[in-house]
Order: sequence, then C-alpha cells, then structure tokens
Amino acid sequence: MIDFTGKVAFITGGAGGIPRATATLFNQLGASLVLTDLNAAPLDEFAASLPNKQARCVTAQVDVTSTEDIDAACALAKAEFGGIDLLVSAAGWFPECSVEAMTDAHWHQVLAVNLDGVMRTCRAGARVMRDGGAVLNVASRAGHAGVANHSHYAAAKAGVMGFSKSLAQELAPRNIRVNCVSPGLIETAMSAPMRERIGDARINLTPLRRNGQPGEIATAIAFLCSDWASYITGETLHVNGGAYMAG
Repeated sequence: MIDFTGKVAFITGGAGGIPRATATLFNQLGASLVLTDLNAAPLDEFAASLPNKQARCVTAQVDVTSTEDIDAACALAKAEFGGIDLLVSAAGWFPECSVEAMTDAHWHQVLAVNLDGVMRTCRAGARVMRDGGAVLNVASRAGHAGVANHSHYAAAKAGVMGFSKSLAQELAPRNIRVNCVSPGLIETAMSAPMRERIGDARINLTPLRRNGQPGEIATAIAFLCSDWASYITGETLHVNGGAYMAG
C-alpha cells in the first residue's frame, strides 16, 4: 500500500473539489498537510474534519496570483515541518467567456491563476522541498483538446504541461519528480455550469459513459506522488474515462 507517513504535502486550492479529495486521501495515507486556499473559512472547516488526527494539518489563506502569499505559505511549511516532500498545485479558475468578448484583463486574470499560480507555487515549493520529493500539477483535458468559450483556461493548462516538463528536467538532479494529471469532466462545483450547459453530450462521447469523481483524480495524484511511480517524471496522465479519444 502507498504510505505517506512522515511525509509533508503542500496542496493549493485546498477547499476545492479535487484538492479536497486529494488532501483527504493524503491524510488517510499518513501525510501531514499544508493546505492553502483563497477562502479561509471553508478551508479551516475542512481541515478540522480530516479523519486522521495523528497527521498534523496547518492552513494558510493564499491567493496564488500573489508571490508574497505563496512565499509566506512555503515559509510556514518550512517553519512547521522543516520542509515539504510532496507538492500538489491544484488551485484553479474556470470562467466562461468567448474570445470575441474577452478583454485583456480577463485573459491575464485567468492565466494568473491557472498558469502563473502554478509557476509561483512550484518556484517557492522547490526551495523548501526535500530531495527525493514529488511535484504534481493539475492540468486538464482542455489543455490537449481545447474547449469552446474557455480558451484562456485551455491555454493556461497547455502551458502547465510544458512548464512541468521543463521543471522535471531542472529538478531531476535532486531526484524530485514532476508530473501532471489531466482530468476530464469531474463532478465538482467548478465544473457545474459546464455540466449543466452540455448535459449528456460529453458523457455520450466518453467511453465509460459518466463524469468522473474527485476521488478518482486523487488516487491518480497519490500514485504519481508515491514511490510506486519512482521512475515516472515529465509525464501527463489522462484521467477522463477515455474522453481524450473523442478529441
């Protein structure tokens, strides 16, 4: 079994669907946690509900578009735990807007969260990460296939995958692995507007004929962060019920 006892995991977007499921699983596997989110109240409430009370958990209110916030949260991880072993960059924003209606400000805001936020998190996290650690960046099927009215998000997620490959090469001398997961349509609050709009259309194009659950992404993340994936780096794992085959 995967065992994260003695490991420290740093997870952004901790109050959201996929990072919340990931934090819960990591807690059950024994990891101590540093959880960050823009919304402090739901994050603290979630942290208090984690079942494994033997594994410590600290929280920090963080805007991933702020270098100061990210650096302070990583400094907190260093002060509380001496460093981190696992980093999961999962904070995201998925607003709808056509290219024709998009302003420069809107474009830059979405990239600031979904791409720049990943860079900031990985940059600060790498500085306090112990050798032999693992980085997992949450990408998206949108980064492979695109998605109408979400071009800014798709561009950001494509950038996350390219960034992660480069970072994997930079951190390899420290035996730190860097990978991505690419979720399809997962039943979270962030994807609810799209799921309501497209109805069964995407499900009908998905070989497994259903949407994914946050826990199914969490288990893939845990695998890539574990020693079971010790010879995997610079890769992106599709977790979308086969929907990538539909284009």
